[in-house]
Amino acid sequence: MAGRINDDDVKAVRDAVPIDAVVSEYLQLRNAGGGNLKGLCPFHDEKSPSFHVSPAKGLYHCFGCQEGGDTVDFVMKIDHLSFTETIERLAAQAGITLRYEEGGYTPGRQQGERTRLVEAHKVAAQFYAEQLDGAEAEIGRAFLAGRGFDQAAARHFGVGYSPAGWDHLTRFLRGRGFTDKELILSGLSQDGRRGPIDRFRGRLMWPIRDITGDVVGFGARKLRDDDNGPKYLNTPETPIYRKSHVLYGIDLAKKDIAKGNRAVVVEGYTDVMACHLAGVTTAIATCGTAFAGEHVKILRRLLMDNSRAKVIFTFDGDAAGQRAALRAFEDDQKFAAHTNIAVTPGGMDPCELRLDKGDDAVRQLIEESTPLFEFALRSVVARHDVDAPEGQAAALEEAAPIVAGIKDSSIRHQYAVRLAGLLGILDTQFVVLRVGQLARWAREREARGDGRSRPAARAAAPAPAAGPAAPPASRGPALNLRSPAHRTERELLKLALQRPDLVAPAFDAYGEDEFTAPPYAVVRRAIETAGGVALADGDYLTRVRDAAPDDTVRSMITELAVESIHAKTVDEIYAGQQLVQVRLRAVERRVREVQGSLVRLGAQSAPDHLAAVQNELWVLQQYGKALQERGAAAL
Repeated sequence: MAGRINDDDVKAVRDAVPIDAVVSEYLQLRNAGGGNLKGLCPFHDEKSPSFHVSPAKGLYHCFGCQEGGDTVDFVMKIDHLSFTETIERLAAQAGITLRYEEGGYTPGRQQGERTRLVEAHKVAAQFYAEQLDGAEAEIGRAFLAGRGFDQAAARHFGVGYSPAGWDHLTRFLRGRGFTDKELILSGLSQDGRRGPIDRFRGRLMWPIRDITGDVVGFGARKLRDDDNGPKYLNTPETPIYRKSHVLYGIDLAKKDIAKGNRAVVVEGYTDVMACHLAGVTTAIATCGTAFAGEHVKILRRLLMDNSRAKVIFTFDGDAAGQRAALRAFEDDQKFAAHTNIAVTPGGMDPCELRLDKGDDAVRQLIEESTPLFEFALRSVVARHDVDAPEGQAAALEEAAPIVAGIKDSSIRHQYAVRLAGLLGILDTQFVVLRVGQLARWAREREARGDGRSRPAARAAAPAPAAGPAAPPASRGPALNLRSPAHRTERELLKLALQRPDLVAPAFDAYGEDEFTAPPYAVVRRAIETAGGVALADGDYLTRVRDAAPDDTVRSMITELAVESIHAKTVDEIYAGQQLVQVRLRAVERRVREVQGSLVRLGAQSAPDHLAAVQNELWVLQQYGKALQERGAAAL
């Protein structure tokens, strides 16, 4: 059984790794005001950023899907790791040596599965890179040189060579303490007749890294004619490698993609290398699969759906390349970014273009890319004889659905007019109406969820309710943020979590009953259980979150700790106003309760009891008056 990581080491890891640095490995963050940052949530699809990060508090919270927590929670969720694996990964980043209780530290026995598989790939990448310098790898070095890549380029991208023998890497990794089970699970080895053998043999090796820079797989290129395998052989699906979730080169390109609001999608490893060496440092590629949904999500988080951003796909100029470019059309509107197509001349890929015409030609190819819709329409029109009426009609029927698929109505109208010009149809309005008709039918089919077009169904459907759409269901008790009381209670709790110094020590005297929203009362209880605001220190928020009775309340605490305080100046005056308002409303509620008691008691009640109730009412009224007149000084 794996030993438990020492608690002090866990705390050291939490303190050592800034949450904004970790989150920035996965998405672009921008200033959200109040010291917070924001970006597109990696846990659900959204058009505008609702994912907030508070570096000062070490917490994140999405106001769209309600996911939230600290650095450890984020890494656990986004990379599907266990707690132990997460602490081990963050400790490695921070250079912290972990201590394991219940028997000490034993490599291979106590590390999590993912940590072990990533470590195996790291060691394998170093092994392959060293082999590239050997005599056997001359064929690999010649391949690279023939494509314009020297040894410095190979080192920059970590390119290596897998020896042609059966089990060179397998024996090497065994010597480093990895088990046969781990080697098979990692995909680095495969079952042979007498045990595990190397999966990759006699090939040029490209390490495939995830967005954080961890090696999670390899792409292997055939070099010899007697190799009966495919031209490119990739790591199979493993617990750490899913080809639909990785983009080759993303670890090198992510910062420039976010900074320049541009991503260039190419088709192969050598194309990525060629683009980067030519100065196009935003180039990435898929790994043996089509560019699809998960790839879109990775880029959207880096581009942050900036309307000025651009995604450029490069494809060979042959017929297959053009078909691939048109398939990219299906994913275009998943971006707010503009999508362009760059088709290389003469059937050359970017690597061949660089070799033939130099770095400038690669940069020019990217700069002169064509908007995707424009490319799609021109490709369709080119297949028809638009000088003949029959050709015009056929081209219109094929191209009009493409334009109708544009969701933005103003852009759709412009491309409908453009299509009329490309077809040579003088009656522009006819094309515009045809496109509009197809767009309307498509919306009706989508609304019904089937492929039939039945205009009558629209009349039978109930009219949509007026007003804004209902918010997604909350996972906790409902809150009415239109209520002035709830808004003030929320502000006070945010201050207690974010700026405890401004509300101490008065806040600790507030009871749960002073918070009318049940969720807020439970948060107040958690703060009290954690020692109150008077004892706030570096671990204060962690103690409060740990004191939450369940995940729903813990999520609420995180949300309140990250949400911006609604004041331009957050100081003692503002804090005092919130303290007074919450207390004053509590006093007014108690006054109404006591007044009700007096009515129920009537004149026939015991004089002493009646006098006591009347005295309580007088004291409450005087306290309320003092709060109104003197503010926080009366607390």
